[in-house]
Amino acid sequence: MYNILACDDERDIVSALRIYLEPEGYRVLEAYNGQEALDVLSREQVHLVLLDIMMPKLDGISTIARLRETSNVPVIMLTAKSEDSDKVLGLNIGADDYITKPFNPLEVLARVRSQLRRYMQLGGSAVPAGALTIGGISLDDGSKDVTVDGEPVSLTPTEYEILKLLMNNPGRVFSPREMYKLIWKDEPYGAESTVAVHIRHLREKVEINPAEPRYIKAVWGQGYKIERGKQA
Repeated sequence: MYNILACDDERDIVSALRIYLEPEGYRVLEAYNGQEALDVLSREQVHLVLLDIMMPKLDGISTIARLRETSNVPVIMLTAKSEDSDKVLGLNIGADDYITKPFNPLEVLARVRSQLRRYMQLGGSAVPAGALTIGGISLDDGSKDVTVDGEPVSLTPTEYEILKLLMNNPGRVFSPREMYKLIWKDEPYGAESTVAVHIRHLREKVEINPAEPRYIKAVWGQGYKIERGKQA
């Protein structure tokens, strides 16, 4: 799974990019100004950035300049037709491509695929099949390895499947009954208490303070979720 950072001060545009990209299998991270984008990049593995030029706090040009001090991740600028000089400046200081607003979803997908393909062919960070990362938690479904802040963690098979389910669906709330059906493959009799016990054990292994979890959250009266893009 590739992680794509969408950064624009217009929330509707970020939402539209998510709608275009998530059905194609990409994980979309969100930011609404350049500083927020740099903050996300400092804590997440990002494989491509979609970056608006005109933003408050830190504009796109300044963000690209700072990003290029430490990273060669592909950057596609999101620009207005009137920003031709900014396009040229952005390309000169390290942007890889640009898309002019209003953009066509098919064009967005085509340019994203092209830049990701080029990045990986030139030695970008390859993503192992089945690898998931949220904050400091990494799960490799190929090797069945789980690490927290770089340290290996030993999970039971059930704990592993719960964590994988949540990490594959960041931000989504699963009820205990739904989780029981998906993990145990059985009718959810007594699901609430069974799931709660496994969640408690899982938190004890992946949370610094299980009483105040950073990642695996309970949503009162609804179920459990893992925070999307939560910082470790």
